[in-house]
Amino acid sequence: MGIENGNFTVSMTNEEVVAAVLPIHEHSLPLSNLDLLLPKVDVGVFFCYKNPMLSSTSSTPTTLITFESMVVSLKKALAKVLVSYYVFAGEVVSSSMGEPELLCNNRGVDFVEAVADIELQCLNFYNPDEYVEGKLVPKKKHGVFAIQATSLKCGGIVVACTFDHRIADAYSTNMFLVSWAEMAHPTKPIKPTTITTTNKPCFRRSLLSPRGYPTSIHHSINDMYIPISKLPPPSSTTTKPLLSRIYYVTAEDLYRLQKLAGGTCNGSNYNTKPTKLESFSAYLWKLIAHAAIKEDSKMAIAKMGIVVDGRKRLENYSIGEEMANYFGNVLSIPFGAKPVEELVDKPLGWVVDEVREFVSIATTEEHFLGLIDWVEMNRPNPGLAKIYCGGSKEGPAFVVSSGQRFPEEKMNFGWGEVVFGSYHFPWCGEAGYVMPMPSPLRNGDWIVYMHLLKQHLEIMESKADHVFVPLTWDYLNQ
Repeated sequence: MGIENGNFTVSMTNEEVVAAVLPIHEHSLPLSNLDLLLPKVDVGVFFCYKNPMLSSTSSTPTTLITFESMVVSLKKALAKVLVSYYVFAGEVVSSSMGEPELLCNNRGVDFVEAVADIELQCLNFYNPDEYVEGKLVPKKKHGVFAIQATSLKCGGIVVACTFDHRIADAYSTNMFLVSWAEMAHPTKPIKPTTITTTNKPCFRRSLLSPRGYPTSIHHSINDMYIPISKLPPPSSTTTKPLLSRIYYVTAEDLYRLQKLAGGTCNGSNYNTKPTKLESFSAYLWKLIAHAAIKEDSKMAIAKMGIVVDGRKRLENYSIGEEMANYFGNVLSIPFGAKPVEELVDKPLGWVVDEVREFVSIATTEEHFLGLIDWVEMNRPNPGLAKIYCGGSKEGPAFVVSSGQRFPEEKMNFGWGEVVFGSYHFPWCGEAGYVMPMPSPLRNGDWIVYMHLLKQHLEIMESKADHVFVPLTWDYLNQ
């Protein structure tokens, strides 16, 4: 059920800046070497809630809850949580070296209130380009972080955020979001400076300092990253636009893929069975290769990257739980490149082994320390993951980033549980982006956000429509 072509209007009713409730000493916070690997790009995330007066999960069902009261609660909690997460109230400026750095000046967060003439059940989440982009998720105009709260005709609400990826990765933003929700929850009275989550943010950039002595950079890092000054000139040909879609994949299909990938006849060199993410990613890689062959690009190379979080890899490099609570980017993006014909012809288990092989390069402490040193060696010339230099003449490229830590079940602001939430990342690069997240039904299914070329989406919907099912309200309302 949905309004055709996203033909509904969203009207802004109020806009203000919310700053931390307590004064913050103005200071500059340098970006870490791993932050400097990120281009200037914004990431969105949104959460949808039913009318709290009709929801049995509301914590205060006998109290009149209006959109106005929900917004007041959101703003009060935001002002409190920004005391500890003060980086989201700052601004990105240029340092004396011409590099971006964070000015922690409590400039505040732009907070937009809006009204949409559509009901929650009519939002077609399968097509976020028409129903979410530019309507429910805010465009960040200033600062580091922006928020939009949108009232729906049914009395439901959508709470959405956009953040500067140079300042935070998904892990860091999840810490903030959970703390914000806990701060807003009326059944948990807390002091303004208290963070109830166990993940108190750590901003110690020295945790990611270069080692300061001569080191040899492993060749794998040069294979994965490139100084921007060495990038080839932009192509004169017009690049094809990427489209965003959201699907769900059932737990049964995930298990089937995992079993198929771990069969005894695939020639695997690994003793452990593949994870769901490895099996899913390998399956997707094969499908993208099918699309390239369909375009008569039999000699093409298909590239797939997997985002690796380095926090656990660097635990021995920090004190106590500092790295587990580190706020910023601690990511690396290893990738594999294979001829499309080989990916299509080989069994799924073989492709899983290829995934494991290229990912294993980035799962060590030495890799992340070497990556930090590589950035230092090239400063002030910024670097970029080669997979993002992407969709090229040689073939398709995309990145898979696991969203299994997506904090949907913890995002109760006091008026009910999330009906649906998702990341929203329709960036303008040439490489595709895929983010699998747990289903809000908590039944083992996955929700999968995809930002890919049209022909790649079409091959999935024709060749694997039994796996990738368009997300509908009927699914969410089970």
